Amino acid sequence: MPAQGHVTLSDSHAPADRRPLTPALILGVLGVVYGDIGTSPLYALKASVLHFSADGVERWEVLGLLSLIFWSLVLTVTVKYVVVILRADNRGEGGILALMALAQRSCATERGRWLVALVGMAGACLFFGDGIITPAISVLSAVEGLKVVSPAFEEAVIPLSLLILLGLFLVQYRGTGSVGAVFGPVCALWFASIGLLGLIEIVREPAVLVALSPTYALHFCAVYRLAAFVAMGSVVLAVTGAEALYADMGHFGKRPIQTAWLGFVLPALALNYFGQGALLLSNPAALENPFFLLAPDWARLPMVVLATAATIIASQAMISGAYSIARQCVQLGFSPRLEVRHTSETAEGQIYMPQVNFALLIGVVILVMEFHSSDSLAAAYGIAVTGTFLCTSCLAFLVFRRQFRWSVLLTLAVFVPLFALDLVFFIANVLKIPDGGYVPLILGALLMLLMTTWYRGRQLLFARFRQDSLPLKSFLARLPQSRTIRVPGIAVFMTGQADLVPGALLHNLKHNKVLHERVLFVTVLNEDVPQVADVKRREVSELAPDIHRVILRYGFQESPNIPRELEALRAEGVQFEAMQSSYFLGRETLVQAVVPKMSRWRQWLFTLMSRNAVPATEFFRIPSDRVVELGVRVAI
Repeated sequence: MPAQGHVTLSDSHAPADRRPLTPALILGVLGVVYGDIGTSPLYALKASVLHFSADGVERWEVLGLLSLIFWSLVLTVTVKYVVVILRADNRGEGGILALMALAQRSCATERGRWLVALVGMAGACLFFGDGIITPAISVLSAVEGLKVVSPAFEEAVIPLSLLILLGLFLVQYRGTGSVGAVFGPVCALWFASIGLLGLIEIVREPAVLVALSPTYALHFCAVYRLAAFVAMGSVVLAVTGAEALYADMGHFGKRPIQTAWLGFVLPALALNYFGQGALLLSNPAALENPFFLLAPDWARLPMVVLATAATIIASQAMISGAYSIARQCVQLGFSPRLEVRHTSETAEGQIYMPQVNFALLIGVVILVMEFHSSDSLAAAYGIAVTGTFLCTSCLAFLVFRRQFRWSVLLTLAVFVPLFALDLVFFIANVLKIPDGGYVPLILGALLMLLMTTWYRGRQLLFARFRQDSLPLKSFLARLPQSRTIRVPGIAVFMTGQADLVPGALLHNLKHNKVLHERVLFVTVLNEDVPQVADVKRREVSELAPDIHRVILRYGFQESPNIPRELEALRAEGVQFEAMQSSYFLGRETLVQAVVPKMSRWRQWLFTLMSRNAVPATEFFRIPSDRVVELGVRVAI
């Protein structure tokens, strides 16, 4: 488990908000942040109305569902995320794990930090479930528009969707920089188009605007009761992607995200939903696909093309988010080391993770082949989203109460209603578990098992190291009296415990009976902040002549580069020559202790994960031809 650093709230700021609010910045927000929620009109209203379509849909039912969707957008997205959650930035960064790191600072006990970590891990696991379902349901719902153009395309929907998804995942290794420039304009065209189509239909049927009143939502719930509760499981599809507003805050700052939502995205979505509702009021048969039937005949094929482009962008944003969350899990000690490839020389956040990409591709293909349509997938979608909403609300409650010093009454007044709404959405989706809601739950449970096993295993491993190792201070005190032979060169010992003698050093002395002239003990600490400033990156202290301790600090959105940091030590008076250096690493072989602290099956799982982790040389970018690995048996 990587050691956790701490920063004060006075360090928390949002550098991205210092940028001027330009049209280019707003376009970037549209392309990255709002792709997912922007494609929800493709399926959200249709999925909601289908619950009541068996004996025909009545006028008051359409108005009630429209009112529920509109006020869900207002309460969940506008109030919860845009107004409240965006205030909780971790040095300008957002997202479930950044919020978890903030919440952990308010925990005085290790048990409290562990409980907060569990909530953060649960949110991250559900996010990955969302990351698999989003590309599948988005692309399927767009390509299904071909059936509106002509029934002859029905057999082509699944093969074409799979082809688009396969192409999307196979080009990930090239990075998003080359195509990112077109994301914003395409999404701007998308929002303008769906808003205009909705407005045209509203002008034809202006009475639909009465659904802006929450009384229609309340009347609908009062009449249908349990059935309305079930329908909420589909209504929530209108707010899928709301978590992206918070997760992408570090890229753009909260002000551009708020401006784009209030000034462009929310009006476009509301116009389109009410336009679909107006169409259903005048033509109930349009329930077949109210989104595409909003467009005139000549515009339907272009709208299918535009919708497909928009869903690809939404999927791309979710895939990139999965990479970012996976890297944060590694840095926070929730996951074994994974391969991280940087696809941009200038943008630290543009990365590609082959293992994550392959897992997402397999999951997406299985979902498309299993569910066949966006309507079927809608049942699987909601539970991942609403579960993440609940985790965010729980963590935000702690942060605003303890970190931001909100009063008890204010905190309860804000978060209890929001939590209650999230809970209604979640329970409504629990009812859909037999119809597909089991997919993200099974995936989340599996990932949670892996994360908690790794987290617990690393804790036990480091506890054993501390128990069996010698204090570094005692070792250095006895070193001058020993007859240890010093040989030319530089030895770099990687160690997770800065105050203990690394096992690799003891084994090197035992077998080779020599010590290099210059020795560096290097410890990497992962701080609970997104990035660590360069002036705080390196901490060097001389323990003995030509023996130094080097502590390197990284944020949870950064990837370590040990040789580069050691080269920079020259400016601090430490002699380092890359070609004279050897890196000593310990390779642990886990065995079961006499009194094991992990069950046999869980220890087997931890061992399997350890063996399949990316080698430390690759993760820390250490030249493989300068590494010496020494085996160590560890009983846990």
